[in-house]
Amino acid sequence: MDLYLSTRQQELRDRVREFANKELASKAKEIDRSARFPRENVREMADHGLLGTPFPIEYGGVGMDMLSYSLALEEIAKVCSTTAIINLAHVFTAFSLCLFGSAEQKKFYLTSMVRGEMLGAFAITERTGGSDVVSTKTEAKTKGDEYVLNGEKSYITNAGQADLYVILASTDRTKGSKGLSAIMLEKDTKGLRFGKTEDLIGMRGISIGQILIEDCSVPRTNLIGNEGDGLKITLSCIDRGRVGTSAIGVGIAQAALDASIDYSKKRFQFGKSISEYQAIQFMIADMATEVHAARLLTHYAASLADKEARFTKEASMAKLYSSEAALRAALNTIQIHGGYGLSREGSVERYMRDAKALAMAEGTSEMQRMIIARNEIK
Repeated sequence: MDLYLSTRQQELRDRVREFANKELASKAKEIDRSARFPRENVREMADHGLLGTPFPIEYGGVGMDMLSYSLALEEIAKVCSTTAIINLAHVFTAFSLCLFGSAEQKKFYLTSMVRGEMLGAFAITERTGGSDVVSTKTEAKTKGDEYVLNGEKSYITNAGQADLYVILASTDRTKGSKGLSAIMLEKDTKGLRFGKTEDLIGMRGISIGQILIEDCSVPRTNLIGNEGDGLKITLSCIDRGRVGTSAIGVGIAQAALDASIDYSKKRFQFGKSISEYQAIQFMIADMATEVHAARLLTHYAASLADKEARFTKEASMAKLYSSEAALRAALNTIQIHGGYGLSREGSVERYMRDAKALAMAEGTSEMQRMIIARNEIK
């Protein structure tokens, strides 16, 4: 697996693995049990440069690529997928500024985000729209040198915890998808409120909830790119987000595989370890094969992003496969652990819940299949 990774990428992976095991692993169970947003993990990731892995050095980033970022996310997700998703939602938002923001926006906002001074959230989804971003009802009307925003967003990761929100809104309803724009709102903007936070079955430490926008006035300089660029910005960030989601799936699947191997060697039945039984070996073989395949799909999609090639289909393939492979691996590791696998005393039942939550993130499996099929047919 290291054949196509540079020495720097391998060092990053090993460094993040050490950080995750030392600083994040011990808190993962408590975060899940209490459904607590781990703000301290955000600070620690910022201190280790993990909020700026794929961003230029001139803005405080590490100056590495999407493949490198995928390596880092996988290692974080192996021990705490909640923390990995918080990181991804933040970096997803920062990509909108890095790819489309003005020099002034990058200098202030992107730099602040990379340093961990501002946590980000990209507010796209609406309760009636889901993956249909073109049907966005949130509106931004021009009033002199300002935009006045009104609307409601739902199921937004980092809602209520983030300091900076990128809002997808319509600046011209007559233009349909070409009238969508991306506009920044800071948390203390008058008229910006936060509604219900969802009580999730998995990744319980993330704050995913409702954003209420009522007569929020912001300078027109808060527009990212140009009016009408909103869909382009959103889709570009979503593609990268799906690669990141795929890396998190690989991390969960690898954690499940590692737990299965470890437990099967320690658990004895009828005078020998259960790792010697063919039924267990076949499950481990299937898990190992799927982890390897998911990782390769993820890395391939990431490498296309780094080459600035079109990678929408490949991102969907990676996200589809890795999220479903993670769930299969989690179910297998529960089976291997037997009754103990059902106990909340251990970690393996958490892998199952987190994997199922991941399958819904960045578009369901059904949505990914639609995207893949449309690209293949075209």
